[in-house]
Amino acid sequence: MYTTLIEPTELAALDPGQVCIIDARHDLADPAAGRRAWRQSRIPGAIFLHGDDDLAGSSRSGRGRHPLPDREAFHRTMVAAGVGKNMQVVIYDAQNGVFASRVWWMLRWLGHRPTAVLNGGWQAWQQAGLPIDESSAPQRNGFRGPAAQPLELGVSLTGQVDVNDVLRNLEQPRLTLVDARAAPRYRGEVEPLDPVAGHIPGALNRPQTLNLTDEGRFKSPERLRQEFQTLLGSRAPETVVHSCGSGVSACHNILAMEYAGLAGSWLYPGSWSEWCSDPSRPVARGDAP
Repeated sequence: MYTTLIEPTELAALDPGQVCIIDARHDLADPAAGRRAWRQSRIPGAIFLHGDDDLAGSSRSGRGRHPLPDREAFHRTMVAAGVGKNMQVVIYDAQNGVFASRVWWMLRWLGHRPTAVLNGGWQAWQQAGLPIDESSAPQRNGFRGPAAQPLELGVSLTGQVDVNDVLRNLEQPRLTLVDARAAPRYRGEVEPLDPVAGHIPGALNRPQTLNLTDEGRFKSPERLRQEFQTLLGSRAPETVVHSCGSGVSACHNILAMEYAGLAGSWLYPGSWSEWCSDPSRPVARGDAP
């Protein structure tokens, strides 16, 4: 059972009938790019999940740019995709694991433990010289239909907070927010996506890119553990809440902490895009949390 990361050679060695491979490639600037890429070539047997259509709820809900879908609806999507009870799921993308880690978190949200991200993603699979399927996709998304024993909706294996929890935390701090956005966005120097620049008061900054080596693979568990402990000090993982722009790249930091043995941190799904949508909420700028 793989529950955090899996290497390309490890995935290639698995029985194809016992694994569901999800292609989560996505481009915020070109939402159709991921599906085009999947249609052109993919890991054999991979289905496709779209970052907006399959992995997010309505952005008009006031919950940020990529709010979580209804949990039961997402469960139905996974059942239709062919995810079975106790089946190993492996997710990959071509964006350093940012979108794959969101799917990983969401499957844990459904209570499915054997879920892992392909370390190095599509690029690592290609570099390893492993088989690539370039045939025409059989249908819109290649969903296989329910497995013989479909995925069950279980007890969530992860936690989340909402905007009211974050507001209360400003008055009575008990949680530590970690912002996964690039440092210039955190500091409020630039903001390419949301109407207000800055960060939630008190949040620390850990750009998700720091989780990776120069080759685009996750650093060792030991290195990640050291870096997160340097950032967090004596704070327990269970008191850490991850945010970003819209609750996607924050999952990369959650995965990195889990891989490092620092389990139990939380997600703020609405993140900065939800927080800054209400002008009454305070905004911090600069390096100081």
